[in-house]
Order: sequence, then structure tokens, then C-alpha cells
Amino acid sequence: MSEVTLDCCDGIEIHRDRLKVVTEQMPREEELNDLAELFKVFGDSTRIRILFVLFEAEVCVCDLAEALHMTQPAISHQLKILKQAKLVRSRREGKSVFYSLADGHVRTIIAQGREHIEE
Repeated sequence: MSEVTLDCCDGIEIHRDRLKVVTEQMPREEELNDLAELFKVFGDSTRIRILFVLFEAEVCVCDLAEALHMTQPAISHQLKILKQAKLVRSRREGKSVFYSLADGHVRTIIAQGREHIEE
């Protein structure tokens, strides 16, 4: 990455009108913490790889392990985190449990992230 320099103000001047707008729009601390926790889930490349598989098809743990060249316990651990974050859902069919994206928001979040890094 290239080094980034920041410009700073030459003096101290508080812009009360702007601060008022900011403080009125700032979400509650609990909501900010929840959002930070959600983004932490996206901070693992294995979980991102799992999500990309689920973009294409509903699959079971065995399929994911094969596709990603990982063990089933490793996949299960990551799926548990994704499920707790409400990013994936599961359904049982006979002896198999199939996983899929929880909703369209997951695809949108990843797509916008990709768009951002490609700029």
C-alpha cells in the first residue's frame, strides 16, 4: 500500500452546526458495536470463500469442504460464526444439512466491498 498523508486544520475552530447534524444522526453505541461485530465476520478470508460458494449454490458441509480443500470441522466452525451473524441459514433434508445465504443483503455487502477495492 502507498503511504497516505492527511491534511489538518491550521487552527482549532468548532463548527457547531455540523456537529449538531452529526450528533443527531449518530446511531446508538449498541448499534455501532453490532455493526463492528458484523464487519469482523467479513474479516476472515475463509468465511468470504464460503460465502462465494454459497452465492452459486445451496450446499452441505461436505460439499464446502471439498470445494475449499478444507476439513469438515474447519468448515463447520466457520459456518457457525456465519450463522450466528445471520449471514447464512441452514435446512435439513434427510441426513444432509444444506447451507445458503441468509438473504440478498449478504450478496450486496460483498459486491459493494469488491467494487470499493477495485476503484
